[in-house]
Amino acid sequence: MAAATRRAASSLVSRCLLARPAAVPSALRRPDGARGLLPGVLQKFGTAAAAEEPISPPVQVGDTKLLINGKFVDAASGKTFPTLDPRTGEVIARVAEGDAEDIDRAVAAARKAFDEGPWPRMTAYERSRILYRFADLIEKHNDDIAALETWDNGKPYEQAAKIEVPMVARLMRYYAGWVDKIHGLIVPADGPHHVQVLHEPIGVVGQIIPWNFPLLMFAWKVGPALACGNTVVLKTAEQTPLSALYVSKLLHEAGLPDGVVNIVSGFGPTAGAALASHMDVDKLAFTGSTDTGKIIMELSARSNLKPVTLELGGKSPFIIMDDADIDHAVELAHFALFFNQGQCCCAGSRTFVHERVYDEFVEKSKARAARRVVGDPFRKGVEQGPQIDDEQFNKILRYIKSGVDSGATLVSGGDRLGDKGYYIQPTVFSDVQDDMKIAQEEIFGPVQSILKFNDLNEVIKRANASRYGLAAGVFTNNLNTANTLTRALKAGTVWVNCFDIFDAAIPFGGYKMSGIGREKGVDSLKNYLQVKAVVTPIKNAAWL
Repeated sequence: MAAATRRAASSLVSRCLLARPAAVPSALRRPDGARGLLPGVLQKFGTAAAAEEPISPPVQVGDTKLLINGKFVDAASGKTFPTLDPRTGEVIARVAEGDAEDIDRAVAAARKAFDEGPWPRMTAYERSRILYRFADLIEKHNDDIAALETWDNGKPYEQAAKIEVPMVARLMRYYAGWVDKIHGLIVPADGPHHVQVLHEPIGVVGQIIPWNFPLLMFAWKVGPALACGNTVVLKTAEQTPLSALYVSKLLHEAGLPDGVVNIVSGFGPTAGAALASHMDVDKLAFTGSTDTGKIIMELSARSNLKPVTLELGGKSPFIIMDDADIDHAVELAHFALFFNQGQCCCAGSRTFVHERVYDEFVEKSKARAARRVVGDPFRKGVEQGPQIDDEQFNKILRYIKSGVDSGATLVSGGDRLGDKGYYIQPTVFSDVQDDMKIAQEEIFGPVQSILKFNDLNEVIKRANASRYGLAAGVFTNNLNTANTLTRALKAGTVWVNCFDIFDAAIPFGGYKMSGIGREKGVDSLKNYLQVKAVVTPIKNAAWL
């Protein structure tokens, strides 16, 4: 891979923000009588294909069975479920539907691979070489993986191919580099004893990943678990099972022993609950909604009190001060919210703007939303594809209606786009108040809420008045203001004059009800290691 592409892979924002906004295609005007929240209002959106026939994906669906003990097998029940193309709602493929019996089989395979297999007994160097080979294979199959991710998820192909898949390879190389650098300590004691502190693999790890970034979340979870010498049972999201199955085959091609990584496709109440409550799973990691995270934690505690890491929801503030370059701030705030169809846990979904620049910001945000190119994610230049499925699609529309009903001003969008698939118009609200649902709850869609403030202390208090604390954005040219905000905001990540920078070494996780623990970076390794103290008496010690 060229050096420029590797640099782009180090952050989601590196390519997207440096590019100029796309040229404006022909505007769309709603026909008279069309369904909408504000009939008669002119709505303009760049459209690349919402009404055209979908482009045929340049990839074939591969394995759709469960991966257990190195083999692709049917579910014990023989059941399958459909995974859908969000551009049309049509079936892409039928996938094996795992349940509790399949989780038992997968955990048994992972347990045997850990207790008896070669993986934790390999030298660290040997394990690292497998992860490096896996990264090479990810790069080799970049385009097919990206196409599969776009087809199953709806995200723009250019985003998947040029940013996300290269980032997976980068993450795997990052963790491969850590494998032979995980070590313990020798610590002094107050007496004649030799004290070792060992960092050991924790054992069989259960992992549950979401549908918004299926492949990246696979890497965030599997990478550190394998680097530490564990074995894995991973449950994919039922909406997006295909890419994890594809890359797990590449893992075995790279030399991963059978049973080390097992993939079960299925639903939360069956497969997910069975994994969280399994007595032979030593640790659980989950990414998803806060409400589901509570259930995961309860099931884990009621079973064998397994440790849990959670990366959950967010309602991240994006604070724009009156000294900001407004054009740049508008573009950054637009990206912070609308990236990935707004389906980001850390989306800048509460845009706080200083009253001195508020009106200008709203007008320019409205114009930027009108220029956003929405359409078939396989078409070049498209910025926004469809939402993941009809459930999320309808949930977002209900939130938009709630915003209108509660008195916020709908300045752009507000309805579906086209009559096929799960496309939603880029939507912007102004005059949003803190007590409105659209300002309090995680929408997970292309809906920007713009709030007004007039004082630094006021915006700190309001920004922190949320049950979430995943991320925040600060846009200012004043270093003192930036320093004040970064220390005052109760969030796991604060981006200053940037957003969505996800380098492999940067830890990610939340305060409050946004989760427990950290993903990525050296801190993620701590999730997958046990600490053991070994104390031995020393006789006739030459030194202590």
